[in-house]
Amino acid sequence: MATLRDVLQKIEAVKKTGQITKAMYMVATAKLRGAQGRMESFKPYASKFSEVLGHLERRIEPDFHPLLQKKAEVSKVELLHFSADRGLCGSFNANSISMAERWIKDKQSRGLEYSLTILGKKAKDYFRKREYNITDSPANDSGNINFSFANKITRNFVDRYIQDEVDEVYMLYTNFVSMANQQPTLVRLIPIIPPKKDKQEEQDTAAYMYEPSAEDLLIDLLPKHISVQILNAFFQNETSEHAARMASMDNASKNCNDLTDNLTLAYNKARQAAITAELMDIVGGAEALK
Repeated sequence: MATLRDVLQKIEAVKKTGQITKAMYMVATAKLRGAQGRMESFKPYASKFSEVLGHLERRIEPDFHPLLQKKAEVSKVELLHFSADRGLCGSFNANSISMAERWIKDKQSRGLEYSLTILGKKAKDYFRKREYNITDSPANDSGNINFSFANKITRNFVDRYIQDEVDEVYMLYTNFVSMANQQPTLVRLIPIIPPKKDKQEEQDTAAYMYEPSAEDLLIDLLPKHISVQILNAFFQNETSEHAARMASMDNASKNCNDLTDNLTLAYNKARQAAITAELMDIVGGAEALK
């Protein structure tokens, strides 16, 4: 049975843990504001870029560019996987890694060769320890990924796709839906799937004139479209990570408070029982002396 000193030590330890989780919650909250601001600032650009690409794609032949053409036979596929560099964010990394493993098993069941390009230390350590086929894990400074970094990854994928080293490229990241909902999302990067035409665009009969031609513009814009998708996925994943960590640390702080209350109650009960026992001894001794 735990002594009163042991219970007091547990109470102090839980209180210190609660202080740490509360501090981490505040840090995650501050980082979330910055990440969410970057995500929301980039979103209109990504949306307009997709809109322009859709207008251009509908004015040319479907097989105009290699990045729009599906391979006749698919045998080698690659996954660009996003994860966090640090833990303590609940099931954020576990859900993403679990979905990546299901994707790998699905491709293997179809007899396809797979490979992984990983952004994030948690996924890199997980897949490397289990000897999955990792093609690349480019180093990045979290929070400072820019177009230059995204373009480097895009050039690698495009070159390998054109040289038939890979037949399809997918991307898996965690999409930020709300503070309480972050969903692992799988999309195909290459060959490019043109943005779907919505009802408003179907009613829009305006004709656009392009200078240079739509074909020349697409040659430049298609690789940039991939970079925009990668950069948008990073912002979504980063915001989701901080939101998940904030929720996780908030729950941990609440659990620390509950555990402190329970331990304090147990300590008071044990102390009262000890006092009662001492009083009974005193009374018993006094009665014996009589």
